[in-house]
Amino acid sequence: MALVKGFRGLRFNCEKSGDISEVVCPPYDIISDEQRKSYIEKNQYNIIRLELPKGDDPYKNAKTVLDDWLENGVLERDEKDSIYIYEEEFSAYGKTYKVKGCIVRVRIEEFEKGIILPHEFTLSKAKEDRFNLMKATNCNFSQIYALYSDEERKTIGKLDELSSRKPDAELTDGDGVTHRMWIISDEADVENICSDFDDRKLFIADGHHRYETALNYRNYCRENGSSKEGDAVDYQMMMLVNMEHPGLVVFPTHRIVRDLESFDREKVIDSCKEYFDVEEYQSTANIEEVLGKLYKENKKAFGMYCGGESWTLLVLRSMEAMEKLLPNVSAASQGLDVSVLHTLILEKLMGIDAENMAKQINLTYEKQIENALAAVNRGEANCAFILNPTKISEICDVSSAGEKMPQKSTYFYPKLITGLVMNKLD
Repeated sequence: MALVKGFRGLRFNCEKSGDISEVVCPPYDIISDEQRKSYIEKNQYNIIRLELPKGDDPYKNAKTVLDDWLENGVLERDEKDSIYIYEEEFSAYGKTYKVKGCIVRVRIEEFEKGIILPHEFTLSKAKEDRFNLMKATNCNFSQIYALYSDEERKTIGKLDELSSRKPDAELTDGDGVTHRMWIISDEADVENICSDFDDRKLFIADGHHRYETALNYRNYCRENGSSKEGDAVDYQMMMLVNMEHPGLVVFPTHRIVRDLESFDREKVIDSCKEYFDVEEYQSTANIEEVLGKLYKENKKAFGMYCGGESWTLLVLRSMEAMEKLLPNVSAASQGLDVSVLHTLILEKLMGIDAENMAKQINLTYEKQIENALAAVNRGEANCAFILNPTKISEICDVSSAGEKMPQKSTYFYPKLITGLVMNKLD
């Protein structure tokens, strides 16, 4: 099954770079140009210069910066193969959570081997960008996020014991998330953790583009003779978390429908009545509460908002329609909230086909309910659909069936911070 190893992590030498809180950043794909500029203005050594390079030749610029920081000791490599225990403490849904896992090297495998499994479709443009960056720098600057099953909490118990001391790095970011990291270099401890994964599969939670890029890069290196089987490019840096961990939080990603020439609210709602129980609510203040209650009851429910104070609740009566519309996929895929919304409402009832959704011609994704509602009220959208989050068990069931969810089906919160540790592929 999964082959997991320690690695000699590449980390900031804070005596030269400045405080660790000034050189890390959120994932590159959620950072605006203005935010990028502010990170660099605060500290010229912020990792955003490597993870999201700019300029006429951005990838060459990233290599130049990386080489300079290595030469001048801004980045230094740990002396021994290590694992890096990583914990995030954060607030969500009015509660405080902690989620802990380990950052390791994992041998990458083709999906069809059934060892490492995806759950979402990816976009080619993002993969091209990450490939060019990896080709220029030969380095992982951020981790792929993956889950594993450990109902007996065998590994997390070991991680808790190894991280009972003061962390080697700790910071709280601008969103109030506290990040802690412990470096574990004892050879026996490293082997003890890594061997736990010998009989486990891994499920990619976040980082599908980077994983597929890693496979492409490995094959590229073999084809041009710069690597052979077993070399460093066969392994990628991953954060591994127990899927039964109580600190795991998944947020929904809501859908905004826009630019439909003949949108008719009443017509859409009437057509939904064939498959859904429909109920009108007079205040948007209770959308989350109403949907949350149905979520606990395992109902397929959506909030449809078309402006003003009111909204419409849609609750699927039966899975029969999904079984007819998607006869060639598993019950796990048929039963996803996003599958019901995309297949039954958006495609069948509203005429927005799968290609249209993939290209985001009439569909926009939004994580915040307030922003989705505001887009409708500003006249930028015809309507918005508010969703419940995808369950962890659903992610694993779909992956195990060898299938993938629609894009933007999951949003694991919080995102892993970039810059605590990196992996040089040599």
